Amino acid sequence: MKKVLTIGGSDPSGWAGVGADILTFAKFGVRGFSAMTAITAQTEKGVKAIEPVSMRVLKKQIETLLNEHSIDGVKIGMLATPETADMVARLIKKWKLKNVVLDPILRSTGGFPLIGKGGIMAIKRLLPLVTVATPNLDEAEILSKMRVKTVEDMKEAAKKIRSLGAAYVLIKGGHLKGSPVDVLYDGKKISCYRGRRLKEKKEKFHGTGCLLSSAIAAGLAKGNSVARAVKDAKGYVKKILRKRR
Repeated sequence: MKKVLTIGGSDPSGWAGVGADILTFAKFGVRGFSAMTAITAQTEKGVKAIEPVSMRVLKKQIETLLNEHSIDGVKIGMLATPETADMVARLIKKWKLKNVVLDPILRSTGGFPLIGKGGIMAIKRLLPLVTVATPNLDEAEILSKMRVKTVEDMKEAAKKIRSLGAAYVLIKGGHLKGSPVDVLYDGKKISCYRGRRLKEKKEKFHGTGCLLSSAIAAGLAKGNSVARAVKDAKGYVKKILRKRR
């Protein structure tokens, strides 16, 4: 059985964070491992507090697992501090980790900051070690330093973000006006994944980025191409959202 490690924060509601990642890994038939970067207090209504895990304990979590297991894929979610991001980058290099999927979480849907000052530059230092980066529109704007409001903007932003080092960039268009469109860029080809917007309940959908990126990591660990992993991951997220309506 393939093995995938998720590095990210907790979510007491269960919809996001490492708990949701582990469940996704199981759905894709891979064994999941986790290293916690931070403890959070949050629900679908928003994030109330974050307490980062110490660098010493986080490093121990990751290296204890890597000393005993061969890891086939990695999903990186909330890193909480720039120092954590830099340490994770060092460990990826040291252990030559592959199939790394980065969900570059900078703030919550409600605007709560999820990485400290200097976090954007730390994320950019991590990008050259990443197989697939999965920013949403807000994150794409920050990383590309441009407005991202249309599909054409997404295509241009994907090119700019890929120039920072990631092998593939998947910009998520769930917050576009009109029908949602995701844009995948591999340095040569741009692929657009068009969908149909689902009607939300009173509470907004929460944790979809975690589900998507962890599903992509599971697909890559199983040997699928990035395009296939993205397609399967989007199908999985769609099924989950239909159940949550």
